Amino acid sequence: MGYDDDLDGGRGRGDRGGRRRDRDDDGFEGRDGGDDERGGKRGRRKQNSYCPEGKCFDYKDIDTLRRFVTEAGKIKPRRQTGNCSRCQRELAREIKRARHLALLPFVNSSD
Repeated sequence: MGYDDDLDGGRGRGDRGGRRRDRDDDGFEGRDGGDDERGGKRGRRKQNSYCPEGKCFDYKDIDTLRRFVTEAGKIKPRRQTGNCSRCQRELAREIKRARHLALLPFVNSSD
């Protein structure tokens, strides 16, 4: 065993030390509409109700904004609201604007 034999650090050629995958495993069992790990079917993502209709959020419309805020006063994530990324950013901006003007509370008090 000479110097030339051990240039790759003891690993085989092409092995980068990562996780090995089987050739037939594409890693997308849950994303292609198959069964999820709990045995049920995965649902489709909710359709955004604001983009197709051209609606926009307004900081003065408190009833609409409250639907997108949790009981603790946190802004719900996009995966729960079903908004697209542009509408979610706009929603967050309007909620923060309403909080700043004291139309929405920053946190809900626990009674």
